[in-house]
Amino acid sequence: MSLLWEKSPTWRWLVNRTRDSKPFFLAFATICGVVPGVIGYTVMQLTSSRNPELEARLRHNARPETVMMGKVNQERLAEYLGELQRKENTNDRYVAALRGETLTRNPYVRIQPIPKQSITGVDKEQKSEKEQK
Repeated sequence: MSLLWEKSPTWRWLVNRTRDSKPFFLAFATICGVVPGVIGYTVMQLTSSRNPELEARLRHNARPETVMMGKVNQERLAEYLGELQRKENTNDRYVAALRGETLTRNPYVRIQPIPKQSITGVDKEQKSEKEQK
């Protein structure tokens, strides 16, 4: 792949200019960072809709599961932001997530393990067959 870049006179010129001239390097790096940012910002502004009627219609037509998940996420975010405002230690959230546990709403009993799946009758029979062999 580098063979393609080494043979290109434009690429060699660009490499030599950025190596030899610090102002050219800074200008090139700025262009490479600013131009995509401006294009992205423009696209986001053109495609975002702040029409309240459209938003109300979308909320009215939402499925019940979507509305419920929105409320749950809003409650969780409010709880988390409240903890941050009170400057509580939130490291236990990360510890619980690493252990596969979820946090409860009771601040004194915050970490609650995920319940193990119960063994069904078929699983018991398979285990007993393995033990007999």
